[in-house]
Amino acid sequence: MKIFASIAAASALLALSAPASAQFAKPEDAIKYRQSALSVMGTHFGRVGAMASGRAPYDAKVAADNAEVVAAMSKLPWAGFMPGTDKGNTKAKPEIWTEQAKFKEYNEKLQAETTKLAAASKTGNLDSLKTAFAATADTCKACHDAFRNK
Repeated sequence: MKIFASIAAASALLALSAPASAQFAKPEDAIKYRQSALSVMGTHFGRVGAMASGRAPYDAKVAADNAEVVAAMSKLPWAGFMPGTDKGNTKAKPEIWTEQAKFKEYNEKLQAETTKLAAASKTGNLDSLKTAFAATADTCKACHDAFRNK
């Protein structure tokens, strides 16, 4: 039931994400939005990672459910990186706004890798899941290294 609720919430957020930047009353709201989306994505990604690394028992259905949430959530945070959200409670580096083409390239790569992760998770093959998880994790790390303060 929790997975269904997570998927439903992710679907609702996805439907609302296109006009999201117009809905932020204050920059702080956009920052909270992107941080929340990234947090949910990270939680579900961590669940897949626990199975991929052997820290949790592999369950193909649970892996697929969580990977689907990751793929859906990967589309959301970007609306929250609007002008004026470079200050405040954020770990975002200024390069996000000065190197927008590169940042967009990274977020598109993340979305592509999470789509591959979701597809791999549906095969029921743990080795495929491990490979897709590693590629997605590398993509996350590359973006964090370039655009996130520690």
